[in-house]
Amino acid sequence: MLNTSTMLNTPIYLDNHATTRVDPRVLDVMLPFFSEHYGNAASINHRFGDDARAAVETARDEVARLVAAASESVVFTSGATEANNLAIKGLLAPLLRRRAMASNKAPHLIVNAAEHRAVLDPAKRLKRNGAAVTTIPVDEFGHVQSSSLVESLRPETQLVSVMLVNNEVGTVNPVAKLAAICHEHGALLHCDAVQAAGRVPIDLSSPGADLLTLSAHKVYGPKGVGALIVRRGGDRIPLEALIDGGGHEGQLRSGTLPVPLIVGFGEACRIAREEGTAESTRIAALRDELWEQLRRDLDGLHLNGHATERVCGNLNVSFEGVDGDVLMNAMTEIAVSSGSACTSADPEPSHVLRAIGRSDQLTRASLRFGIGRFNTEDEIRFAADYVVAAVRRLRA
Repeated sequence: MLNTSTMLNTPIYLDNHATTRVDPRVLDVMLPFFSEHYGNAASINHRFGDDARAAVETARDEVARLVAAASESVVFTSGATEANNLAIKGLLAPLLRRRAMASNKAPHLIVNAAEHRAVLDPAKRLKRNGAAVTTIPVDEFGHVQSSSLVESLRPETQLVSVMLVNNEVGTVNPVAKLAAICHEHGALLHCDAVQAAGRVPIDLSSPGADLLTLSAHKVYGPKGVGALIVRRGGDRIPLEALIDGGGHEGQLRSGTLPVPLIVGFGEACRIAREEGTAESTRIAALRDELWEQLRRDLDGLHLNGHATERVCGNLNVSFEGVDGDVLMNAMTEIAVSSGSACTSADPEPSHVLRAIGRSDQLTRASLRFGIGRFNTEDEIRFAADYVVAAVRRLRA
């Protein structure tokens, strides 16, 4: 057993897909808005409200700049789950009501088998309420194939939802290509870009996704705030609010704005825009070093996801001959996961790994490493040695 006490401060955090540490620079800009600039951004009759509103609009602009969108297209939400629900239910629920009155064909939604539960579960609810829903497969890497999308499109298809980066295996989808196909058939494209922001270039100034979801706590910002980017220009996307009361955020998301969180979100996006390219290169090198050390010292490994078309910090590996839960429980000095943090209470194997064709045995013996901004080379070397020792011990 490795002696960790003389090497590094442990446990070492390698679960940056679940959440990220708030960057100290982000915290610094947030703190004054808890105690000094504490006004309500909707208060229009005094300076406290003016200051809060100005800070919100500065942050809105920073969020928009990260994805090359117009600032007025940013709708702040409580997080990515709400933003995904707003995009999917906000578009299709009113169409379902109209269909019930007019006896038209049910509106059609397309999702893929490897999507996050924050997309799959709203789709299931819409299906129970009468919508037509098609779940298309992904290939062995987790890619959504153009051919599968084309085959599933119908005249009544209103929306297609495809994540830019898979949250479990890190595969990057060809969203621009898929968006072009959707638009040719008169459908809109929603993209969950939570795992991509700050790591993969996103440019909404050119044709692409019509609706885009972001989350602050995946880009070293605070938990509790996210955004839905709603394309502007041309025909307005007819979204219906999920929450009534007050008409905030252009009538799409009522509720008092959490100014400190939004300010932190904006600062996190600014840092990601300015430093993301260099940071992604460094993190990808750490990821590759971890994979090479594991492959050098262990056999029976399976890389889940695409070898090159994957986000910089993701490494998802199945280990033959071990139980994944036992392996995780044996590794108290590093923080990793077996899949999405949002489904950790579900005892079933990962639906993403099943979708790419992994057996239940390998699926249950898989670990997801999420390398991030604050990880170091020493931590990666320690983690590799630590995992190798744990797997060898369990196999023995």
